[in-house]
Amino acid sequence: MTERTNPCQWIEISASALESNLLEIREIVDDAAGIVAIVKANAYGHGLEQVAPLAIRQADWLGVHTADEARCIRRLGIESPVLIMGFVTPTELHDLDPDVHVLVSSEEVIQSLGNYRRMSGISLPIHLKIDTGAKRQGVAPAFVPRLCTAAAVEGLEVVGAATHFANIEDTLEHDFARHQISLFGYGLDAVRRELGNNPPYIHAACSAATLLFRETDFTLVRVGISMYGHWPSRETKLTWKLDHGNDGLELRPALTWKTVVGQIQPVDTGETVGYGRTWTALRPTALAVLPVGYADGYPRSLGGRSRVLLRGREAPVVGRVCMNIMMVDVTDIPEVAVGEEVVLIGRQGTAEITAEELARLSETINYELLARLSPAIPRTIRGGEDPGVGR
Repeated sequence: MTERTNPCQWIEISASALESNLLEIREIVDDAAGIVAIVKANAYGHGLEQVAPLAIRQADWLGVHTADEARCIRRLGIESPVLIMGFVTPTELHDLDPDVHVLVSSEEVIQSLGNYRRMSGISLPIHLKIDTGAKRQGVAPAFVPRLCTAAAVEGLEVVGAATHFANIEDTLEHDFARHQISLFGYGLDAVRRELGNNPPYIHAACSAATLLFRETDFTLVRVGISMYGHWPSRETKLTWKLDHGNDGLELRPALTWKTVVGQIQPVDTGETVGYGRTWTALRPTALAVLPVGYADGYPRSLGGRSRVLLRGREAPVVGRVCMNIMMVDVTDIPEVAVGEEVVLIGRQGTAEITAEELARLSETINYELLARLSPAIPRTIRGGEDPGVGR
């Protein structure tokens, strides 16, 4: 394991869990479909530099949001194809190689890529984003010929077509998703007419679609939250169980977030704790003060609602979560000492705190909770050798 340099808090990434999750997904999807491991948003909070070399051991592509993330992947020595999925401004287009693909949604981005080709001599391959109902990025199927014409004018090669589902995770009813698949078919027909053949890369599947719908495999699947060991939603997990029973799929969370006890604070009966004096001691109490707060990504809304693990036992969070500090009640955990290890997310002994639990208590989703973990928290790899560079 990489040596931990921050004594206050750190995140551990399980190499074996990441590999296991991707192997599980590889077993599910069509043999002809490649896997795009999505490592945008600092690899969903897990750490881009740590996760990308691990993910590419089992994946075929890496998916990012920004050009800067693509350059970071190349600095890691990874030579596999990279797909930039977000809006790219002209100023971001530098130091990108011909195996960095760009998902485009507008003529303006195509023009920027054309200018980059003329200035650098590098033509970045493009994938057309077809909007089938999410109403985010992309164009309607009827506008596909216009984008193809714009790409031809700029001397760019259209090598892919893609879409994104609007309502495949949060429901047990998937009629709208099937409607989107149908619309995507119209968009693909338009691409085929313009190119004279199938584009080599066709992709629609997010994690939920990858798990549930084989008709969305096409030639690539984009795997995000499930690669990190989390179900996209309770509805997705329930749909899987309705279709497959208890057969098959085990996703293992790859991330553990830890800190240490920074101080033991005695509180007398009747004394209050923290900003706003929101918690009052009903008995003589021992508090452990932890050097973690909402600036690190632990939601302020979890004050008085969540728990941590210490010596394999639960310690409730009391008072308000501060910017860099939080307090937990350790009265019932004898002889807790400064410097002891505390688990914020993950397992300790037989007890576990999941990202889903904290997300539910803070009225959000596991995606947001994980993605908002501060990039400043050191990430280390455990459960596997240093991955070095990928293929």
